[in-house]
Amino acid sequence: MKLVVGLGNPGKEYEHTRHNVGFEIVDKLQAEWDFPEFELNKKFKADISKGEFKIQNSKLEILLIKPQTFMNLSGEAVQAILTFYKLTPQDLIVIHDDLDIAVGKYKIATNSSSAGHNGVQNIIDQLGTQKFKRIRIGIGEDNSNKDACRLGAHDYVLDKFSEDETKKIADIEPAILEEIKKLL
Repeated sequence: MKLVVGLGNPGKEYEHTRHNVGFEIVDKLQAEWDFPEFELNKKFKADISKGEFKIQNSKLEILLIKPQTFMNLSGEAVQAILTFYKLTPQDLIVIHDDLDIAVGKYKIATNSSSAGHNGVQNIIDQLGTQKFKRIRIGIGEDNSNKDACRLGAHDYVLDKFSEDETKKIADIEPAILEEIKKLL
């Protein structure tokens, strides 16, 4: 079994914000892989969609997870699910926004620090390790985007994507979905 966790904040007011790009990618996976609708699991404090993904000649059970603890406490849900299913951090893929990467770009990371991302830091703190896979999706500045400096990081990540940024994210989504398949 593998866990694919998209980070974000619950609630309508946070939909389509930069900080919720992890939720949006997990929603795309759920649709593309034809997994069941997400359901709230109160015990785990997370929306979960459970399904099977075919890899070569076998099937792999996957939980798509959207923690409902708010970003900065994401590790509570992740730790509870890993413990319940007796999984290790090596069974975990976390998808999250990253201010240090320009919009329209992404990076794969394993065994790296949170770089100031509070949701990732909470997962590291809860698990006691940073040895898990991450897909860091750029929401930061490029030469045409100066909002992060003007708004401040907190307001910037909670702001909605511009039309241009939404297109850039949509353009990299197919590549991100392929990367997730490779990481499984």
